[in-house]
Amino acid sequence: MKRSQGSDPGQGQPDHYAALHSGFRWQVDEFFNIAEVCCSRWARPEESPRHATKKIAIRAYQTGAKTTFYTYSELQAAADALSHVLAGLGVVRGDRVAIVMPQRFETAVAYMAVFQMGAVAMPLSMLFGPEALEYRLQDSEAVVAICDESSIDNLNTIRNRCPALRTVLAAGGAAGQGDADFDVAPTLVALRTAPPDQQRSFAAVKTKADEAAILIYTSGTTGPPKGALIPHRALIGNLTGFVCSQNWFGFDGKKNGESGAVFWSPADWAWTGGLMDALLPTLYFGRPIVAFNGRFSPELAFSLMAQQGVTHTFLFPTALKAMMKAFPRPRERFKLQLEGLMSAGEAVGDAVFAYCQEQLGVTVNEMFGQTEINYVVGNCSMNRVSAGSGAAAPGRPKQGTAPSGGSAVRAATSVGATERSAGPPQARPAPSGGSAVRAATSVGATERSAGPPQASSAPSGGSAVHAVTSVGAIGWPARPGSMGKAYPGHRVAVIDDAGKACAVGVPGDVAVNRYDIHGVPDPIFFLGYWKNDAATRAKFTGDWCRTGDLARVDADGYLWYDGRADDVFKAAGYRIGPGEIENCLVKHPAVANAAVVPKPDKERGAVVKAYVVLAPDVIADRARLMGAEAVFDAELVVKLQAHVKALLAPYEYPKEIEFIDALPMTTTGKVQRRVLRLQEEERARNC
Repeated sequence: MKRSQGSDPGQGQPDHYAALHSGFRWQVDEFFNIAEVCCSRWARPEESPRHATKKIAIRAYQTGAKTTFYTYSELQAAADALSHVLAGLGVVRGDRVAIVMPQRFETAVAYMAVFQMGAVAMPLSMLFGPEALEYRLQDSEAVVAICDESSIDNLNTIRNRCPALRTVLAAGGAAGQGDADFDVAPTLVALRTAPPDQQRSFAAVKTKADEAAILIYTSGTTGPPKGALIPHRALIGNLTGFVCSQNWFGFDGKKNGESGAVFWSPADWAWTGGLMDALLPTLYFGRPIVAFNGRFSPELAFSLMAQQGVTHTFLFPTALKAMMKAFPRPRERFKLQLEGLMSAGEAVGDAVFAYCQEQLGVTVNEMFGQTEINYVVGNCSMNRVSAGSGAAAPGRPKQGTAPSGGSAVRAATSVGATERSAGPPQARPAPSGGSAVRAATSVGATERSAGPPQASSAPSGGSAVHAVTSVGAIGWPARPGSMGKAYPGHRVAVIDDAGKACAVGVPGDVAVNRYDIHGVPDPIFFLGYWKNDAATRAKFTGDWCRTGDLARVDADGYLWYDGRADDVFKAAGYRIGPGEIENCLVKHPAVANAAVVPKPDKERGAVVKAYVVLAPDVIADRARLMGAEAVFDAELVVKLQAHVKALLAPYEYPKEIEFIDALPMTTTGKVQRRVLRLQEEERARNC
C-alpha cells in the first residue's frame, strides 16, 4: 500500500491539532537575547546561591570515563570570562565569531559569550576541511575563531588566506597552537573559591529580537553553501516545534511546573539540527544536555542513553536505521527511559517508525525544517503508540490520553524545572528573575522543588509571555511516513509555481508564510542570506518562503515528502520520488541504507538506479564466499528488485543496483544524491 496513507496506526487516538493551531498566539518582545534565556536567568542566585550552583546544564560524557557535570552558574561564569577576552580582542556588536568545536562544555560557553556581547556566532563543523573553512571564514569576514584539537590544524593551514581573521583562540588539546588559549579551568576554580565580589561578571548587551545572533551556512545539499543570518527571535519560533516534537519535553501539559527531561543528540552543535533543535532549546528550559565528542555507533547511542537516563532525543533517520539493523531488540540489553524522539533530515519510513514503537517504546515524531526556517512541520504523538498496543517505554507509566486542562502550548514551561535524574546532585528550584520567555500563559506559574510541592513567587522581569494559548488538550497522531502538520504558530502550505495552494494529493513546493494564521509575523524566519540579496529574494514568492522540498498534502492536512525538487526525476515518462523506493529497500533485511538516482538512458531518458549499503551481517556472509562474490551480488540484486516490485508500482523498481561501502552524506546526515547523480551523468558521457 503506497505512502502508508491507508493504514493509520494513530486512528482512535485523540487529535487536538485544530484547537492547538487555532488557539496559539505569538508574542515577541522588542528586546530579546538567547544567552539571557538559555543561561543567565538560570544562573542567577537570587533565590539562593546554593540553588543556582547545583542546576546542571551540561553533562560531558566520555566512554570509559566518569561523566563531568557543569552547572548553569559555571556556564555563565565561563561565558562572562570569555566575553571579556573577546572584548579585549576588539570584538564588538555585530562581529562574526567562528566556533569550530564539537559537543563539549567550551562550545556552549562560546555560544553564550558571543550572544551576550551582541556579536554573531558562526558555527563551523569540526569535520570541515581547509577549503570549506576558508570559504566560510572569507565570506563571513569572521574576526575571531575559537577552536580545539579537532580543527586547529586545518585553521592554521588557511588562516593567512583569511585577512579579516585577527585571532585564533585555542581550547582543550589545541592549547598553545593558536594566538591565545581559551581555558575554562581557572574561571571554574575561581567560581568555587573566590568571594562573589571578586568574580568579574559581564554586562550583557541589550539586543533586539530582530538582531542577528547566528550566521550558519547551509549544508550544501543542492549547491554551494549560503550563509543564513538568524535573529535572536528565531529561538522563540523554534519552541513550539521543539515542545511538540519532544512530547512536551517532560512537562505535564497542565501546570508545567517541572520537568525531569535529559536530552542528547549526536547532531553536531555546529549545525541547525544540533544547535537549534537540541542545545539551545534544552538550555532554554533549564534542563541538562549530554555532550559527547566521539564517533557515533548504534552501541554507543544505546549505551549513552541508558547510562545517562536520556529521556528525549533527536536521531537522524540514518542513525535509526543503523540502530535498527544492529539491535533489533535493544530493550533486551539496554534499559531505556525514552519519552520523546524526534527525527529529521530524511524520511524515516514506516519500517523505522514501527521499530521505534515496538522496540524503543516511543513513537517517533518526524520533523521538517531547514536552516532558514527551522522546525515548522512535524508531529506531536505525546508518545501514543499504535492503537491497541498499549506499550510503554520502561521506566515510565503507560500514557493513554492526552493531559487536559491548563495551557497547552507553553513555549517556555521551564520555570522551576529541576534535575531529577540519577547521577549529578539534585537541583533545587530554578531561580526567578531575568527575561521571562516562558510559554506558560500565566505569569503566576509557581516553581516546584524536587521535594514536596512548594509555591514561590512568580518570575519577574522582562516580558512574561512569548507564546500564548489557552487550549486544554495536546497532541495529534503521527502517521508513519508523513512529515506531519504545521506546528502551532506556523502557516505552511504546498504551493505551485504561481504561489497557489496545490490540491489534495498534488505535489508542490513546501512553503512557509511570513505571517501565521492570525496575521502575526512568524518569528522563525531568517533575516536573509549573507551578502546575497538576490538569493534571498529568490527564496520568496510574495509572503511565501519556498523550501525547495516537494510534498503532497492529504485530506487531513498531513504532508507527505516527495524529495528535494532536484532529486525528483522522470524515468520512461513516470515521475519518480526517491524517498519511497529507498524506504522500501531499507525494509529488506540485507539493506542498511540506500539512495536512488536517475541513470541516463538513451531510449527512456533515465532509468531508476539504486545505490545500496549492505547490512553488516550480509557483508560478513559475502566476505566468506572467497571468489564467488559476483554470483552473490547478482542473486541479491534480483531479490531486491523483486522486493521492490512486490511493494511498489512496476515502474519504480531499480533497473540497476550498485553496492557501495557508504553513501555520500553531508555533515548533517543528509544523503547527497546530487553527488551520485553527477557521477552517473559523468559515466554516461564517458561511455
